[in-house]
Amino acid sequence: MGHLDHAALGWLTPVLSYAMACTGSALGLRCTVHALAATGRTRPNWLLTAASAIGTGIWTMHFVAMLGFRVSGTDIRYDVPLTLVSLLVAVLVVCAGVFAVGHGRNRVPALLLGGLTTGIGVASMHYLGMAAMRLHGEVNYDPVRVGLSVLIAVAAATAALWAALNTRSPLAVAAASLIMGAAVSSMHYTGMFAVSVRVAPSGEALPGATAMQFIFPLAVGLGSYLFLTSAFVALSPPAREREASASARQQPAGSTAP
Repeated sequence: MGHLDHAALGWLTPVLSYAMACTGSALGLRCTVHALAATGRTRPNWLLTAASAIGTGIWTMHFVAMLGFRVSGTDIRYDVPLTLVSLLVAVLVVCAGVFAVGHGRNRVPALLLGGLTTGIGVASMHYLGMAAMRLHGEVNYDPVRVGLSVLIAVAAATAALWAALNTRSPLAVAAASLIMGAAVSSMHYTGMFAVSVRVAPSGEALPGATAMQFIFPLAVGLGSYLFLTSAFVALSPPAREREASASARQQPAGSTAP
């Protein structure tokens, strides 16, 4: 059996991956708050931004953490198309969950359905990302820990969507994003501790790209997207302020509101 090191770069990858999960969560929650206060075509735009933020945040968290993953006795490569599919899955399933909550008339069933769909999708993203891993050996999973990681993903997704419905103030969103980031990181490392590798040393070249060749540049790009979008959302006035401003512009000069 190969020795697995989940933090070969020390605390850098766990801390940075947690920060990315929190950033994506905070941005997604703020966008959902804007969406629930918006009407017309503005709401879908905010919901799409929320879904892309949470989805890319979770995906970036996973692969930043994987930068510190090592297996003794073998190199590791990643299948590029399958890795991109895992990113697409992350965004699409989160989009389905966010739209279920954002447009659902009955919030409790919408919350439960959205949490279940999103949680299973997040877990699917994780294990698709693991399936993209190429090494000299056989990867096996402990089914109990895999099941636990899926339960954590569903619970985290449901809690995140509940927070999106019930948090409004920036302080509450910040607290919820810290909790969600911890839940997503817990899901990731629970899934990783379910992994065992039986190494079969070989001199053959592994297919795919190294983490630094492919995942690191993509993670940096997505991380930049999250931070730039966070700045845009932070500078966007709430719906009430936009409505008040629009009403003030429509009033005739010199008139006062009743």
